[in-house]
Amino acid sequence: MMTLFSSPEAWAALLTLTVLEIVLGIDNVIFISVIVSSIPEPQATRARQIGLVLALAFRILLLTLLVWLIGLTQDVLTVADRAFSWRDLILIAGGLFLIAKATHEIHREVEADEGNGGDRSAKHAFLWVILQIIIIDVVFSLDSIITAIGMAQDLPIMIAAVVIACLIMYLSSGPVAEFISHHPTTKMLALAFLVLIGVALVADGFKFHIPRGYIYFAIAFAAAVEFFNVLAKQNRRKARK
Repeated sequence: MMTLFSSPEAWAALLTLTVLEIVLGIDNVIFISVIVSSIPEPQATRARQIGLVLALAFRILLLTLLVWLIGLTQDVLTVADRAFSWRDLILIAGGLFLIAKATHEIHREVEADEGNGGDRSAKHAFLWVILQIIIIDVVFSLDSIITAIGMAQDLPIMIAAVVIACLIMYLSSGPVAEFISHHPTTKMLALAFLVLIGVALVADGFKFHIPRGYIYFAIAFAAAVEFFNVLAKQNRRKARK
């Protein structure tokens, strides 16, 4: 272990893989931040914490099942001369779920449907949020770990990179969730990102890879525009006082 991390190549692999895992974790953070905004505090904070702990647990579990995980990339189904592996099918199902969920949330925001209160409905809503987080955690974890396997061959390096990335996700998810909950326009923007990410997952499942750089550039550019828009609104509000 110590010999492994004393190697410059190992540290370079750890740094590269950590950055990649952080970038891939952006999707996870956006989804969790959006989905927990539909339930009140302190349930939202608890759901977000549970979701991120599960994200870490799923990633480490998948890393310990490397042989089984590599087997998921073998073709198991052929439809119209197109072969699909279990990984492809999971990505397609996860992408469709993401598109459907984001579309439903957009419709709810547009229609201003706040839902009904009550302890029983609040408990049901909390459990439903946790279930959705589990589903999408599995999909994002699978995509993330298979990418990690392709970049590094040493299990300690992969586990270290995943732990560091999940820690950064945990620290950043709070501010992201709070910002989204306080700015409705950014929530709509985040939902649009989720639709885009869902389309990319479905495309990957059909072996049509959309370079993630294009998607993340679009997200970063739109987020920067929205940031200046929020800043301009705050300045106008101060000017009226």
